[in-house]
Amino acid sequence: MDHIRETRWDRKQRLIVEAAAATFLANGYAGTSMDDIAATAAVSKQTVYKHFADKRQLFAEVVLATTDQVAAVVQMVSAALEDATNLEQGLSELARSLLTTLMQPEMLRLRRLVITTADQFPDIGTAWYQQGFGRVLAALASRFGDLTGRGLLQADDPLLAAHHFVGLLLWIPVNRAMFTGDHTSSKADLESYADAAAKTFLRAYGAAPAGLPDPGHRRQGSRPRAAKPAPPRTTQSP
Repeated sequence: MDHIRETRWDRKQRLIVEAAAATFLANGYAGTSMDDIAATAAVSKQTVYKHFADKRQLFAEVVLATTDQVAAVVQMVSAALEDATNLEQGLSELARSLLTTLMQPEMLRLRRLVITTADQFPDIGTAWYQQGFGRVLAALASRFGDLTGRGLLQADDPLLAAHHFVGLLLWIPVNRAMFTGDHTSSKADLESYADAAAKTFLRAYGAAPAGLPDPGHRRQGSRPRAAKPAPPRTTQSP
């Protein structure tokens, strides 16, 4: 009997969380009430309050539950490029997979929702970043560190390199989605962004072939050499 009661409890909680996620994403935090969530879940408002003390607690559950999906992304990143013979091709494939995952419409709507509530609930936004995007960056940094150790990359700061790689990848499509609300990107566009990000990243961080000087890029963190001043002109007396 206890097992049946526990199963019913879990089922009700799952329905409430699913209903809350759909309602928050559709109406935003301020535009969602506990009555709305109860109606969507087909349960009473009293049942919702039995599972969650208030709307904020339910919102946190909805947001942080999505970080479980990150495990698959982290695993994908960790396994990438282990035996790559063509680093640019391997980076392009990784970039395409990452971009396809992170540009899912539901993921973009959730990102906007977390951003719009960040001032009100900074702890929820911080936890979502650390448990989600932060883990992806850490996995990328670990992989770039390995590639640097193998002489395939020159990344003095692998975590900074991970930020640069993801920045190159997401800047165009994510900003467009955040500002316009248009969550649709064609496969061709995403592949083009991914391939361009991989090429640009390698121009900054790719290791020079053995025996050849660094082809135009410098080690991260070093300052460019100042140009030597031109010698003063001399004039002859008439």
